[in-house]
Amino acid sequence: MHQDGPFEHPDNLAFDTLAVRAGQRRTDEQEHGDPIFPTSSFVYASAEEAARKFAGDEPGNIYSRFTNPTVQAFERRLAALEGGERCVATSSGMAAILATALALLEAGDEIVASRSLFGSTVSLFDKYLGKFGITTRYVELGNLDEWAAAITPKTRLLFAETPSNPLSEVVDIARLAALARQHDAWLAIDNCFLTPALQRPLALGADLVIHSATKYLDGQGRAIGGAVVGRDKELEEVFGVVRTCGPCLSPFNAWIFLKGLETLGLRMKAHSENALTLARWLEAHPAVARVHYSGLASHPQHELASRQQQGSGAVLGVEIQGGRDGAWSVIDATRLMSITGNLGDVKTTITHPATTTHGRLSEEQKALAGINEGLIRIAVGLEDSEDLKADLARGLDSLI
Repeated sequence: MHQDGPFEHPDNLAFDTLAVRAGQRRTDEQEHGDPIFPTSSFVYASAEEAARKFAGDEPGNIYSRFTNPTVQAFERRLAALEGGERCVATSSGMAAILATALALLEAGDEIVASRSLFGSTVSLFDKYLGKFGITTRYVELGNLDEWAAAITPKTRLLFAETPSNPLSEVVDIARLAALARQHDAWLAIDNCFLTPALQRPLALGADLVIHSATKYLDGQGRAIGGAVVGRDKELEEVFGVVRTCGPCLSPFNAWIFLKGLETLGLRMKAHSENALTLARWLEAHPAVARVHYSGLASHPQHELASRQQQGSGAVLGVEIQGGRDGAWSVIDATRLMSITGNLGDVKTTITHPATTTHGRLSEEQKALAGINEGLIRIAVGLEDSEDLKADLARGLDSLI
């Protein structure tokens, strides 16, 4: 297809085509690759043109805090992949959650959220939103009766990560979306672990999709960023928060994420295959008490995951015999895996959630979320699976 102007994609293009082509608008230079616009501001041909653009009477770039062509290209591409009307990029995944809350909620409103959330999300909801009169109630992710019982007339937002971090718990998104609509609330799904390559929450009825672009959208651990995808109505409010409060994505990071999206489908398929191979091997090891991964037939929600996901992603929760001592000995014995709290990389990472990613939760919160002392989290990268097995076997075999 010959294309010199803006890429306006037909509705029938496949995911991998959109990942490579959607969102780009070539400049007069006719560049083939996505350009970077590292500029803070933009100039106008006249004072009258400047006035029109500042007033919103004419589209165009004003200031890179809220109008930058590279950032907009990333937003258009991710919106196309998620099937959303619009995307707003942010400086981090946590900024995406904060911008959504500031845009849609006010004092006196309530959130109902899964108790299986990333620790920083819990802190944001309880410590910071709580200061301004927004209350959060936590429920078991997969228990729809608990969700329904927790909703009150003040509930405005349901929030869930599915699959959860790090236990790979799953919620039926379509049924949760129906519950949200029944109570005139929004449903936001954190799709960080699967990305639109493996799960499209909007197609299942969710109103908003949250991303930490830092993770698999980038895929190589190079940059920090986030995004919110959904309908234009809600996203205009989120855009207003970014414009006014400033948690914006840098043009360079947006360009990195554009490059990451080009290979997203290939990477997520490979991550899922590698993770399933490792999960099956770990499940059979005598030093392993349990493996949490929705791709395993032993997972209690495997059938649901198979219906609403096109793969199970890269993250394994692995319970090691011997509690913290056993978990730490396995982690410390690795030579190939990277001991770090981040994930989403082509390099496999390993961490102890109870003392790192979920370390700020209370003991009660950890217990309710299933974060025990023997649990390790492995975010499986793209190395050879036999090398990963050998790296883990060094520590696991010593526990037998």
